[in-house]
Amino acid sequence: MSGTAGPTGDDERMAGDRRAVLTGLGVIAPCGVGADGFWQGLHAPPAARRITHFDAGPLPVRIGYELPGYDPKTAVGKEHRKSLTKMARTVQLGFAAAMQMWDAGHCPKPSAGQIAPERFGVEFACVMVATDTEDLAGGARIAADHTPGTVDLAKWGTDGLRAVPPQWMLKYLPNMPACHTSVVMDARGPNNSITCGDTAGLVALGEAFRLLGRGAADYMLVGGCESKLNPVSFCRHVSFQDLSRRNDAPTDALRPFDAARSGTVLGEAACVFGLEDADHAANRGATVLGELAGYASGFARRLDSQVFAGVICKALADAGVSPGDVDHVNAGAGGYAKLDPFEAEAIRTVFGDVPVFAPRAFVGSCGAAGGLVELAASVLALRHGTLPATANHTTAAGDCPVRVNTTPRAVEKRCVVKLSCTDLGQVAAVVVRAV
Repeated sequence: MSGTAGPTGDDERMAGDRRAVLTGLGVIAPCGVGADGFWQGLHAPPAARRITHFDAGPLPVRIGYELPGYDPKTAVGKEHRKSLTKMARTVQLGFAAAMQMWDAGHCPKPSAGQIAPERFGVEFACVMVATDTEDLAGGARIAADHTPGTVDLAKWGTDGLRAVPPQWMLKYLPNMPACHTSVVMDARGPNNSITCGDTAGLVALGEAFRLLGRGAADYMLVGGCESKLNPVSFCRHVSFQDLSRRNDAPTDALRPFDAARSGTVLGEAACVFGLEDADHAANRGATVLGELAGYASGFARRLDSQVFAGVICKALADAGVSPGDVDHVNAGAGGYAKLDPFEAEAIRTVFGDVPVFAPRAFVGSCGAAGGLVELAASVLALRHGTLPATANHTTAAGDCPVRVNTTPRAVEKRCVVKLSCTDLGQVAAVVVRAV
């Protein structure tokens, strides 16, 4: 399949020659915090470990990609630390990544007259956040009638609810990262929260791209955050997700496109990009990390790889590039039994033998944060001129017909393509070009 198919409908660029460029990066990942720390972590062994956030001993899966010792309270200014008590860990991570970029001066500040507040928008990828056990434990104890599997609902209604913090739900809503960030930064422009799982980060980036393209904003802060290591949600994931149970070898457990893949390993992360109108960025002297040149998304019912391939072609056409212009494809491969072949077939259909970089073994499966964190690896590769190796890929799987990059190599072409997908069939692709 060639990359010449043109975008239609909502995929069309709405405004002339407006270009969107990436002008800031805040990243909090298990392999490193901050752009420099993250880049160094991409050249180190994978960061998976035995879970310490809670006692996972009784569970069949006891490994994850934790942020070792990371405390958002020490990562933001004193004036914001009180606000963190109103946020669940997922929201804290998203807010801290945004403040990392803000405090570093990579974000235009309305207070300094660098941007009109009404032209400053926020898009955040996040899903419904699992409740911290301590918020409901008190009420649950009151309503327990000490019979296994039962709860006294009458006592819960009369007494149990009184033990629940009155604002508990506000800590867990998926729009909270965008809410807290926009309040602190006085961003009064377009504001939205995207909740479509692993594709949410790229979809948020694509929506911001379209908003800039049709002149609805000059600057968009685009973020993604999730911690999949909450004990309540982790138990659910263990029951229903394709997770590796290689508890004895956590650093080797997540194996993208590999014949010995045994499922994915969950993690936690946050990543925030600044996406800006190119002329606006030039006028304020911003450092440009790359150009967001194309985007497309879609739905591949029953994991039809031809549909995924068509979405990739739309993103290429949107960027005005061909498959031969692409240095490498950044895949979301998480070591899944079904999703890895689905993605690999789409890549092979469009690109043939292109190098494939699958960074998830460095960061884990981080849900709504994953697409942007993984994209950050390729954006930094363009900046440094070197593509890191894919970790934990030693034997190519017969059902994953792609050429995985397993040794560091020089970046040879100006464009990269980042892909994301979910087991429900949501797919997204973006094209980033070096400038």
